[in-house]
Amino acid sequence: MFAARAAVAPWGARLPGGRRLRSSVPPSRSAQSGPARPRSPGTAGRTRSTSGISVDFTETREAYKSKESLELLRSLVVLKLCSYDFLLVHSTVLGQKAFHQLLKMTFYGQFVAGEDQNAIKPLIEKNLAFGVGSVLDYSVEEDIGSIKHEQKETNSCASAAGKHSLGEDHREKESEELFVSGQGGWNGARTYSHPDEAKCDQHMETFIKCIKASGGSSIEGFSAIKMTALGRPQLLLHFSETLMKWQRFFTFLATQQGQDGLEAVEQRLELTQLQVDPSATVFICNRCDLYINIIDWKSLIDDREKASDLLVVPNVELGELEPLFKTFTADEEKELKRIMQRLDVLAKHALENGVRLMVDAEQTYFQPAISKLTVDLQRLQNREKPVIFNTYQCYLKEAYDSVTTDVQLSRREGWHFAAKLVRGAYMDQERERAAEIGYDDPINPDYESTSRMYHRCLDYVLDEIALNQRASVMVASHNEDTVKHTLRRMNQLGLLPRDNVVYFGQLLGMCDQISFPLGQAGFAVYKYVPYGPVSEVMPYLSRRAQENRGFMKGAQKERGLLWKELKRRLASGELLHRPLY
Repeated sequence: MFAARAAVAPWGARLPGGRRLRSSVPPSRSAQSGPARPRSPGTAGRTRSTSGISVDFTETREAYKSKESLELLRSLVVLKLCSYDFLLVHSTVLGQKAFHQLLKMTFYGQFVAGEDQNAIKPLIEKNLAFGVGSVLDYSVEEDIGSIKHEQKETNSCASAAGKHSLGEDHREKESEELFVSGQGGWNGARTYSHPDEAKCDQHMETFIKCIKASGGSSIEGFSAIKMTALGRPQLLLHFSETLMKWQRFFTFLATQQGQDGLEAVEQRLELTQLQVDPSATVFICNRCDLYINIIDWKSLIDDREKASDLLVVPNVELGELEPLFKTFTADEEKELKRIMQRLDVLAKHALENGVRLMVDAEQTYFQPAISKLTVDLQRLQNREKPVIFNTYQCYLKEAYDSVTTDVQLSRREGWHFAAKLVRGAYMDQERERAAEIGYDDPINPDYESTSRMYHRCLDYVLDEIALNQRASVMVASHNEDTVKHTLRRMNQLGLLPRDNVVYFGQLLGMCDQISFPLGQAGFAVYKYVPYGPVSEVMPYLSRRAQENRGFMKGAQKERGLLWKELKRRLASGELLHRPLY
C-alpha cells in the first residue's frame, strides 16, 4: 500500500443547499482592483428602478454616438457578409488574393484595431471616452496542424476519453543552444529540448509588448495571452492527456463508491474502501484522513517529482495499473517549468504596467493543461488582487465542475478567483472530432443547454463575490439575455458598478448596442481588441468569421438597430455625425 502527501481540509465550508445567496443588501467592499476606470459623464440609457439599475439596449442614438455613419454602414455590410456560409466556408472560390483584399476592406476594419501599438491608440482612446475599456490581443496565429501533430492529437483525445492508455511513444529529442533576449528576464544562452522553444520565447516578447501597450493606452486594461504560444502544442496535448487520465480515475473510483450522482466538489473517496479494493490502489494520506476530495486528488500531481512512480492509473487494454507519468519525459518536465517561467515574466510585466492578464481558452484537447498552468499562476499572483484571469467555456459539459472546483481551491488557499466566462468558439470542430475519433461529445447538446450552463456558472461566481469579496468575473457574452440576467443578479446581491468586480466583454466590431450603453451607465465593460499586421492577422479574421457565423446569422436585431440609427440620422440631418470626445 502506498502513502500520499496531500492535506485534506475539512469539507463542507459552503453554505447548505449549494450556497445560493439571495441578499439584496450591499455588502461592504474594499477597492480590490484599484481606482475605477474613467467613465463617460453621461448616464443616458441608464434607469434606476425599485429593483436597481437597468440599461436600455434599444436606444440607438446613445448606443452609436461614438460611431460615424460610414462605420455604421460598414458594420451592416460585414454582419451581412458573415451570415453567408459560402463566403466563410468556401473562401477559396474567390481566390486567396481576392479573399484577403475583401477581408482587408471589410473584416479587418471592423474587427481589428490596427497594425501596431501606435495605430491602435486612437480607437482605444475613443472607446475609453465613451466608457469602454480594452482587452488587447496581438492576434497573429500559427498553423499547428502537421501530420505528426494530428496523429498525436488523435491519440490524446481517445485516451482522454478513457478508451485506452497510451504506451511508450518515440519523441524526437533535439537540443539546440540559442541566445535569448534579456528583455523580460531571460539572459544568456539556454539549452532547449526542442527547437520550437525559441519560438515560444519570441511569442513571450510579443506578449510583453502587448502588455506595455495595454498599460500605456488604457487605465486598468487587460492583455490577452495564449498558452499554446508559450509552450509546444504537442507538450500541452500530452500534459492534458495525463491530467485527464488522473481526473477520470477519480471519477471512476467515486462511481464505485456510489457517488456518481453528486457534483464534483461534493464527491469524496473513502480511503478505507480503497485500501481493501486491490483494483483501486491510490495514495493514502500520511495523516490518515478518512476521505480525499477532487481538490486534494489533483494536488497529488504537484508532488510528482518526489513520487511519480506511485501515481498510477488503470490501463483498460492491459487490465492493470500503470504509472501515470509513464510516457512523460524529463525534457517535457523541463519544458513545463519553462512555460511557468514565461508566465511569471508576463505576470511581472503586467503588475508593473497596471494590466491584468487574461489567459484565453482553446480546444478541449489543450484545455486541461491550460487550466492547470493558469490556476498555478493564479495561486502565485492573485494573493493581493486579481491579476490573472482564467477562461471557462460554458459549452463544455464539465464547465460547472471546473468553476466550482477552482472557486473552492481559491477559498481554501486564500487567493482571488478571477474568471472570464464564455460560451465557446469551437463547437463544430469539437463535435466533428468526437464523432470521428469515437469519444463522448464534450459539448452541451444545444444552445439552450449551453446558456443554462453559462447562467449556472455565472450565478455561482456572483454568489462567491457577494459572500467572500475575493472573486471577479468578466461576463464575456454577446447575448443580451445573459447581460440582462447579470444585471438582475447584481441588483439582487447588491453588487454595484463601482465595486469593479463584475466586468462585461464583447468583441471589437460586435454588439456595440450592448457595450456602449453599459459603459455609459457606469459598468465596467471592455472590447476584446485584436491588432497586428494585415497579412499576418488574416488567419485570425478567417477563423473568427467562421466561429461566429452561427451568431452572425442571428444578428438581425443588431442589423435592425444599425438601420434604425442610419435612418434616424438621415431624417434628422445628422448623416455627417462625428463623435465628440
